[in-house]
Amino acid sequence: MAEDIDAATAAARPVDGSALDQMRDDEGQIRHEFVEAITRAIKAADAPRLREVVAELHEADLGDLIGALEPDDRVQLVELTGTDFDFSALNEVDDAVREEILEELEPETVAEGVRELESDDAVELLQGLDEEDQEEILDKLPPSERIVLERRLLYPENSAGRRMQSEFIAVPPDWTVGQAIDYMRDTPDLPERFYEIYAVDADQHWQGAISLDTLLRARRPVPLADLIEEDRRRVSVLDDQEEVARMFGKYNLVAAPVVDTANRLVGVITIDDVVDVIEEEADEDLKALGGVTSDEELSDTVWTIARARFNWLLVNLATAFLASSVLGLFEGQLEKMVALAVLAPIVASQGGNAATQTMTVAVRALATRELHSNNALRVILREAMVGLVNGLAFAVITGVAAVAWFKIPGLGVVIGLAIMCNLIAGALGGILIPMALERVRADPAVASGTFVTTITDVVGFFSFLGIATLWFGLK
Repeated sequence: MAEDIDAATAAARPVDGSALDQMRDDEGQIRHEFVEAITRAIKAADAPRLREVVAELHEADLGDLIGALEPDDRVQLVELTGTDFDFSALNEVDDAVREEILEELEPETVAEGVRELESDDAVELLQGLDEEDQEEILDKLPPSERIVLERRLLYPENSAGRRMQSEFIAVPPDWTVGQAIDYMRDTPDLPERFYEIYAVDADQHWQGAISLDTLLRARRPVPLADLIEEDRRRVSVLDDQEEVARMFGKYNLVAAPVVDTANRLVGVITIDDVVDVIEEEADEDLKALGGVTSDEELSDTVWTIARARFNWLLVNLATAFLASSVLGLFEGQLEKMVALAVLAPIVASQGGNAATQTMTVAVRALATRELHSNNALRVILREAMVGLVNGLAFAVITGVAAVAWFKIPGLGVVIGLAIMCNLIAGALGGILIPMALERVRADPAVASGTFVTTITDVVGFFSFLGIATLWFGLK
């Protein structure tokens, strides 16, 4: 046992200045042997050894380790390592895993862990729990800390108020550079990382910001008022986190002050928070395009996943029946010419693929505000022309293939015209539907796919079979 844990400890210790190289394999994954050694230590309740290993791990690596452990071992790891366990690691695991661990731990244990976190990490940890569990944990905190977290949890979900951290440096604008530097040197509980300081009046109203590089280049007697950026971009507590992330990217920010509705400074958002937002929003959009709920995780149970996906699959089934009903209108024609039944899915499929390409670009452009009313017409016409160009190309390719396959010359013309119609329809549907959903304040990423696919199926089947009916005189 001791040899196993010694090996795990050695694997967790930085080698040649790199962080935890020995813990992971060449592909960056945690070694199976490492996880097994930790598991055996948990079973043996070897707390001193586990604390030694956990103390070496960064919160992200500890989160990966927790995810690799069996569910029963995760809570035991937290309990055995006690105060050495970094609760911020729980923000690095799936929501379902985090909630499972927090529900199993005693409220006192969670409260002690929360006290060691920065306010933004503490809020992230608590916000996934139901109100009863939140209250039970908050009641174990000192009043001053509890009030701060309770106030933060009252802000809307996905708002800047939830994302900000309450730790920041605020000084009076009539101080000098020397006073500000001495204050930061003498104050023990400064934020762990900060990039600028903020000037506020006696009532905490925002006055401006001073970046650290500006502060350190100035002489000690210089008044802070001479260095303040009064037009510094700031964030409201009610701003959506996606808008905040967009502002950071547009103006190359590393930090932004957060003010309440009365323009009082209440927090700060830093670039590490914004990176998390970008990842979450990208993950949410990607899942939505596939008809998957944003909160689905790999750790969810079979029943949870099946239930979450059922409704969207039901909607898809309904639209599939709608598309199939078009085939029913041409039942007689299909019986007379079997080739039509064979080739019809090709027309629908090509249109669907073209529409998906356009829709993906459109949804992303709407999310980043690149597509707006000023350029909408130009982009729509461009996509229609792209559909026409590709339609002409694939009309020739598909037409030649159809003639070679069935030896019916007119069939090549029919499928070529249908392909052109459907690729143009797919291009227009792929951009117009997301824009329409955005206009009615629905999420284009969630609903576009089903509607666009239905349009290309209906147009594809109807155009191909309709043109064939006219061309060959079928009834």
